[in-house]
Amino acid sequence: MSAVREQLPEGRYGRSADERADRKLMITGAVLGVLFLGVMGWFGWHYVVDSKISAEVIKFDVVSEAEVQVHLEIRKDKDVEGVCTLRSRSEDGAEVARKDVRIADAATRVDRVFSIRTTARATSAELIGCTAR
Repeated sequence: MSAVREQLPEGRYGRSADERADRKLMITGAVLGVLFLGVMGWFGWHYVVDSKISAEVIKFDVVSEAEVQVHLEIRKDKDVEGVCTLRSRSEDGAEVARKDVRIADAATRVDRVFSIRTTARATSAELIGCTAR
């Protein structure tokens, strides 16, 4: 009784269909990976370079049951005006205040304290974001 071969002899008839499909899949994956990294780099570049105004909360102070004071440090181009949105939350996470503050100073770095009126006792204050006008 003789043994029956189920596969072709190696290297005799060229590449198999599976090897060709694997190669095409690897090339497609590499191209898509490079495109993804390029798009992410482009978004990151525009986020950093196109930001004409940015800010951060230095500290906040709950003054009373109905008021929070927020100290912001704003960095911007000299002649840029903008609006920053501040939000305050209560202990259970509910939003108790939201305020848009106008930034019109001619300086490139601005330190200001803003008062926010709240509907209930606040436990936090945060900067939502800033946009140039």
